[in-house]
Amino acid sequence: MGENRAIYEALVSFNEKEVKSLVIKAKEEGVPVGEIMGQLQEALIEIGNRFEREECFVPELIYSGVIMKEAAALLGPLNADSSKGNKGKVVLGTVYGDVHDIGKDLVAMLLTNSGFEVIDLGTNVVPARFVSAIKESGAKVAAMSCLLTISFGAIADTVKAIKEAGIRDDVSIMIGGAPVTDLVAQKTGCDFYGKDAFSGIKFASDIYSR
Repeated sequence: MGENRAIYEALVSFNEKEVKSLVIKAKEEGVPVGEIMGQLQEALIEIGNRFEREECFVPELIYSGVIMKEAAALLGPLNADSSKGNKGKVVLGTVYGDVHDIGKDLVAMLLTNSGFEVIDLGTNVVPARFVSAIKESGAKVAAMSCLLTISFGAIADTVKAIKEAGIRDDVSIMIGGAPVTDLVAQKTGCDFYGKDAFSGIKFASDIYSR
């Protein structure tokens, strides 16, 4: 656990070399991958909080996401079967009008490492693209990322498009991002608000375990 705190401290200090070194060491010492990922995730949440308080800025936010991705790549899948996407499919994308990808990429990485097949649509995704991806993949979960309050309308538009396509009852929709709240999820017609990446993974797991 002490090693895991060191990983947390290294990431919130944006020390890429130290993060990688500590992750490799922890893995070699048999620290569970889930615990290591938990510390990395906790660090990203703290960095996000600092960003909101204007204690760090966009370059640091982007850099922390890069470090996180590289550290996770060193860990490999959380379990032997995870690369097969045997838990189910999730369509994921940042809504149109928003080109932020750090949060989305983190969720995609964690979903993949947890055994899901992720259909990552990228950023600035129009509603029709979500609809076609859900239809083509048969995914039971659609996840939208939104980092800009001006894009809240895009969330509602996407849910509306899914309804008009006649597939709303076939898919559970979750939304996440710094400015998003439970109220936003309710007002836009989503099923779930994920306050962090791990709550999103739990939601997807719950949907596919039904």
